[in-house]
Amino acid sequence: MIIGVPRPVIMSVIADFAAYPQWASGVKAADVLASGPDDRAERVRFTIDAGVIRDTYVLRYEWLGDERVRWELAEAGSAVSAMSGAYLLDEAAAGTTVTYELAVGLAIPMPGILKRRAEKTIIDTALKGLRTRAEKSINETGGGR
Repeated sequence: MIIGVPRPVIMSVIADFAAYPQWASGVKAADVLASGPDDRAERVRFTIDAGVIRDTYVLRYEWLGDERVRWELAEAGSAVSAMSGAYLLDEAAAGTTVTYELAVGLAIPMPGILKRRAEKTIIDTALKGLRTRAEKSINETGGGR
């Protein structure tokens, strides 16, 4: 997805875990447990309520400037047994190209139709919610390229 906002603004939205409940559907809380030398989160506890899945788990983050952030499951929850993913941000003429990667393993069996619905919700939140939040952020600060 191309978002008409500079890469640093998008990455600052991604890094603002306290605000996730405001824009990331299903996230009830995102608490930073540890930060690195750049003050970006290294470990975050998520509490989610995504309809069929309610859980709490911890993710470990690795940041590469404003270009990329990757995460993996550090502490499994009762439903989420595996997770890894990334946001990859590339400069584009019209803003920033955002690529989202995600792999999730569940400890509970889930019918295919429910799994596909959950995947769509996650992707919609990850990209559309991020775009809305980043555009709102840039409009509030009056910033731009």
